[in-house]
Amino acid sequence: MYHLDDTAGVLITDFIEARPLELYPGGRAALVLAVSVLLRRLHDGPVPPAFVPYIDIVDRLFAHVRRSGLFAAGVLDRHAERLQWLRANYEVFPDGARACHNDSLPSNLLFDGRRLWLIDWESAYPGDPLIDIAIQLDNLASAPELGELLLRSWLGREPDTALRARLAQARALNRLYYAGVLLSAAATQPRLAADSSLTVPAGAALSPHNRGKLYLQGFLTGAQVPPMP
Repeated sequence: MYHLDDTAGVLITDFIEARPLELYPGGRAALVLAVSVLLRRLHDGPVPPAFVPYIDIVDRLFAHVRRSGLFAAGVLDRHAERLQWLRANYEVFPDGARACHNDSLPSNLLFDGRRLWLIDWESAYPGDPLIDIAIQLDNLASAPELGELLLRSWLGREPDTALRARLAQARALNRLYYAGVLLSAAATQPRLAADSSLTVPAGAALSPHNRGKLYLQGFLTGAQVPPMP
């Protein structure tokens, strides 16, 4: 580390020459374990100043998508109803807000050949650490056995029914968040007409629009979604 300015929010470090995550020693299981340890250290660390609640950010993104004209009237009504239900029932982590990254996608993980680094802290603020876990479950640890490995390692114990219920809610919110990110990007592209369906044809390219539709489906049904690019 060459320079740190807490007031300006500037940190200058040596350049990290990243290697593919696929080269992590021990394979995907070892990588998942390493990520769980990295996230646990973050979640147990100092809590930064409060920002906007995660569910409010999700709500704003979703409202933007509904105003964008991407979808015909009524297509997203069930999503709006489920989001309102989550607003009333979402149980945050019982120990209170923790330091969270909130965007810990594989693209924000660097492997330098020895250790992992988390980058792109633009979305980092206090929140529910289960959001960071939800991101891993839809990306690095999407296979059921890897998901269980991640949870046990991160918790230090077997996950109970209450935690799994909170995790299901966090996963739904996180999927709606990334649906909002993807579809906000899609809304900037030319299009012919509003989409009247969330169906993605078999073999269709995973454009931001189509990937966003799959995330909208996963938000409602819990079905697996494709990893984020």
